[in-house]
Amino acid sequence: MSKIAFKPKDVSKRLIEVLPERSRDVIVSRFGLSGKKGAETLDAIGKRYGITRERVRQIENHAIKLIQDSPVLQKESPALQQLEGSIRELGAVLPEHTILAEFGTDPETKNHLYFLMVVGKPFTTRKEDDHFKRRWYVDEAVAKAVEDALKTVHSTIKSNDVVNEDKLVDHVLSCMQRVNVKYKNKETARRWLELSSCLMRNPLGEWGRATAPGIKLKNIRDHAYLVLKRHGSPMHFREVAKAIEKTFGKKAHQATTHNELIKDAERFVLVGRGLYALKEWGYRAGHVIDIIKANLKEKGAMTQDEIVKAVGTERHVKRNTILVNLQNNPAIVKQKDGKYALAK
Repeated sequence: MSKIAFKPKDVSKRLIEVLPERSRDVIVSRFGLSGKKGAETLDAIGKRYGITRERVRQIENHAIKLIQDSPVLQKESPALQQLEGSIRELGAVLPEHTILAEFGTDPETKNHLYFLMVVGKPFTTRKEDDHFKRRWYVDEAVAKAVEDALKTVHSTIKSNDVVNEDKLVDHVLSCMQRVNVKYKNKETARRWLELSSCLMRNPLGEWGRATAPGIKLKNIRDHAYLVLKRHGSPMHFREVAKAIEKTFGKKAHQATTHNELIKDAERFVLVGRGLYALKEWGYRAGHVIDIIKANLKEKGAMTQDEIVKAVGTERHVKRNTILVNLQNNPAIVKQKDGKYALAK
């Protein structure tokens, strides 16, 4: 967390002292500056005063203008300039939640920070849109360059792409044009990536659209997918459950995990007793006999050892289990040369 030398609460308290009583109450209520509760809606304040929400909005806007035109704002310029400089050091344009988290230690302090940015002239905000989250900037040229770069990045990420964070950061930096070299570093680029409302980051630091596998985690299946992907080889469902708890701090009952893996045939394949792999690794769904048939169909007649070897690449079962499936199965015949083939 970054530090600022002033206390936002003290600065905002001095700023609102220039307001008439009702205007001051509206500002305190709208921005949650009292510390007693969070920000109130226009409707809630209007009901308290017996006026319309639109009238409350007018009072709020007028109060902000009074502060901005008051000499007291000029007196507080050192604090506002310090906040401006700190935001500039972090990249000049940042998501609102990032700024509040960087400089606010508690909800009340964050409310005061937000108020200072609203009344402070160095700070400009843009609403959330199809590409970006709500953000604030202190340098319009940098903000435009960052947004242009991120839009270029967005256009190259397909719906199912999952991209390593370091590669994506390099991509962002490579798209930057006409930006001071002091901003062209990976830490700043990572903060800029947080501006995106098109892309998301999963807990393992991978980026993609919400539609990409393993990016937006909704349930145990999504967490299991990431666990298996990170492990890189088949895992028993008990191991998957333990890994979910260890990696994500999310409670995962073993029986529940097993059931969720069974249900998701699009991503997971049972390759042994309680052992699961990802379908994207090339594993096919089905029982051992189905894998035997698939191999015979693709490769033609095979010896017993060839079948055992081929099935062994897709299923973690004992040799005898494979051999049992070869015996007395009307779909498979043993030829005179000792090889097995599909029955005609």
